[in-house]
Amino acid sequence: MATLVFGMNQSLDGYVDHDAFAPSPTLFRHFVEEASTQAGSIYGRRMYEIMRYWDEDHPEWNEDEHAFAVAWRRQHKWVASRTLKEVGPNASLLGPDLAGAVRAIKATHEGGIEVAGPVLARSLGELGLIDEYRIYLHPVVLGQGAPYFAGPRPPLRLLAHERIADDVIRLRYAPA
Repeated sequence: MATLVFGMNQSLDGYVDHDAFAPSPTLFRHFVEEASTQAGSIYGRRMYEIMRYWDEDHPEWNEDEHAFAVAWRRQHKWVASRTLKEVGPNASLLGPDLAGAVRAIKATHEGGIEVAGPVLARSLGELGLIDEYRIYLHPVVLGQGAPYFAGPRPPLRLLAHERIADDVIRLRYAPA
């Protein structure tokens, strides 16, 4: 059975914003390794459209960016959207029964499956489908933006913590 993992970069004040701060080269390499081992990813429409950036090579990419693109393209992507009618390569749209579709994905796959985006994570968390939360805590304060937890904070228990880069700590939690 697969494990659903919601992990994102987060500011000290609890916000996620890929435009406000970016991973260091060390942290990006960590994300390349994570993507290489994932069985797939579940996206909401907005996050999927952002990640489609990795579908085509860009001449300015470095070796790690190419490696991430290869890993991302390899894994299957499931997209929860009420508005998209089609998705790109190695991706499929989830039907209107999000809970049933995600339960079927978990039951028929092995390994970690990334949940991408706080709004989708809220929905899946409320359904009891998120197995682990990973917070990559950065030493920045944004003061506004999209919160990591898009709704009420679920009760959590700490599984582990580790320094990933010089200034980033990864906190791993499971629902309590």
